Amino acid sequence: MRIGEAAAAAGCTPRALRLYEQRGLLPPPGRTASGQRDYRPAEVARLRVIRELLGSGFTIEDLRSCADRLHLLTQDPPPRCGAADAPEGSGSGVVGRRLAILDAEIDRLTRLREDLARRAFGDRAAFGDRAGADPPP
Repeated sequence: MRIGEAAAAAGCTPRALRLYEQRGLLPPPGRTASGQRDYRPAEVARLRVIRELLGSGFTIEDLRSCADRLHLLTQDPPPRCGAADAPEGSGSGVVGRRLAILDAEIDRLTRLREDLARRAFGDRAAFGDRAGADPPP
């Protein structure tokens, strides 16, 4: 299928598809006799995986670091990212790094929320003890 069809099937734009190709997330597709990109179902499946991972908080740089293994995630069911007996959160590599970044951001937002609630409603509100009470005037 041509670039517009492949992009639509994967839920992205032709421009995004070209970017993924330029950044090494997607191998260069075959070309038609007239030189147009020609995408196969396997490449569209890989595009869907890329979109899903980007939507899950990974960056293009994260995905570049494991681009040679992205095709594995198109399998049904996809393989697990870590060992089954590894403790939760002990992942290494791109998944472990992304989890650590997300955990740090959750901690930062939690502290920010507690500080804002404390300033607005007093100490009890910072810990969710408002129990539906209206904020003071």
